[in-house]
Amino acid sequence: MKHLIIIATVLVSGFINAQTNYEKGMHKAFELWGSNNPTEASNLFERIAAAEPDNWLPPYYAAQVNIVHSFGEKDEEKLTAQLKKAQDLINDATAISKNNPEILVLQALLHTAWVAYDGATYGMTLSGKVVELYTKATQIAPENPRVVFCKAEWDMGGARYFGQDTTPFCKDIERAIELFANFKPETPFHPNWGKDRAEQVLATCK
Repeated sequence: MKHLIIIATVLVSGFINAQTNYEKGMHKAFELWGSNNPTEASNLFERIAAAEPDNWLPPYYAAQVNIVHSFGEKDEEKLTAQLKKAQDLINDATAISKNNPEILVLQALLHTAWVAYDGATYGMTLSGKVVELYTKATQIAPENPRVVFCKAEWDMGGARYFGQDTTPFCKDIERAIELFANFKPETPFHPNWGKDRAEQVLATCK
């Protein structure tokens, strides 16, 4: 009996240490990103992903760092490298968690980064894919604030590109902000971003 208790204690303490290392690593990666060290943050998320092969969150965030820092990038070689890396990481996350609306939104944002870089080249080939991704994400999670907001921002961008009125999409931004107010992430590390950006976009509606 004593041996069983010792074994159980070792297993439990090992589990706690593993969780603590994961949590410490994630906190550190977010700190690096917040301190404007995206490369270091992405690399750390990737190392955590290697240690947590059944967890979609580390590759998701590693991909997100690369995607976010691709917007506004003018160097095509650098942009291509970042977005290729992000795509590989999205593929890894998708293999762990299929039909995940958060990952679908991230994939749509990756395509959007290409369209933002060169709309004439990538708009025709990728716009349909973005719409398809947001449609699928909406079917899975219609109350997810990131799904509602990112789709609305994409629709606004399309309307602006074609010289159309963006006002009809403002109500979707308002709805997203209401959803953000009531959204509770599954864990402290699950996606919970977008509210600040949604408020900025709503301000342009008024």
